[in-house]
Amino acid sequence: MSSTPLTLNLIEGSVSFSFSPQAARELKAAIDRLIECLKAVAAKPTPGGGKATPQPPLEYRYTGEVFLEVFCNPNIWPSPFAAKVLLTVRNINIRVTTEAELTRIVDDINQYLDQVG
Repeated sequence: MSSTPLTLNLIEGSVSFSFSPQAARELKAAIDRLIECLKAVAAKPTPGGGKATPQPPLEYRYTGEVFLEVFCNPNIWPSPFAAKVLLTVRNINIRVTTEAELTRIVDDINQYLDQVG
């Protein structure tokens, strides 16, 4: 496990915690799938052209030194750039639940992966 903490920038403030590079790659893959779902929702046909197929939500969970949960319903956001995720970080002593901008989370994960190699 890397000694480099993952820092996620929130709408107000940030949260840092121990996170493995492998878990970061798995989270990145899950977010990449979410972005594809968001793009599918954004490309839905014009009104009257039929109903768009609902896309599955992102429900990512990681358990290590902390428990991390990331949730996003792609069907309620008009584009990946507008999307927000519900983020929960907790351990035995503290729990933080907040919204975060998807684009910031993507940038934070990419920066972390660049740092740890």
